[in-house]
Amino acid sequence: MMKVAWLLAALLVAGNSWAEADQARAKKIVMGSCFLCHGEEGESASEVFPKLAGQHAEYIAKQLENFKSGKRKNTAMIDMVSRLTPEEMEALGKYFAAKSAPPETVKDPDLAAVGRYIFYKGNKFSGLPSCATCHGKDGMGTASLPRLAGQYASYVQAQLKLFGKRERTNDNAVMHSVAANLSPLEMAAVAEYVSGQ
Repeated sequence: MMKVAWLLAALLVAGNSWAEADQARAKKIVMGSCFLCHGEEGESASEVFPKLAGQHAEYIAKQLENFKSGKRKNTAMIDMVSRLTPEEMEALGKYFAAKSAPPETVKDPDLAAVGRYIFYKGNKFSGLPSCATCHGKDGMGTASLPRLAGQYASYVQAQLKLFGKRERTNDNAVMHSVAANLSPLEMAAVAEYVSGQ
């Protein structure tokens, strides 16, 4: 019994050491290039770039891999991730997932109110499903679907437009038909709402 307890303790210490080494490696990568656009804590330097803080680790790692493979198009990101290993992508995902992601201040409460309705109820007149069906009632997403809560409204709106035009094809294909059914007003409204979640 003592050998088992000792072995478990040794594995725990080794696991913690590996986790600390991964975080140190991720921080070095972040400070080398990621922080320029996404900020040291994943808070993002501009609404053009997504906030990574609080995003799911697996989702971040998948996006990095998609940029590297060319499945997701963005010349700047393709160059940035070209030398990252799968382990480094995973470490970066965990690094940003551990950061806090405060919501944005809603700039247009009336628009956000329309977005709230669409987020939870969809639009039965156009056949639009609710966003909460996939992204969760709080917009927190899953390991395979992004967290929307607290993301910049302009970034969310830009991504919805790309999905609607089928210019973003690396993620859930369902988003193509969903985004294609969103009017410009609905896109802006949903984006404004989730930014304040």
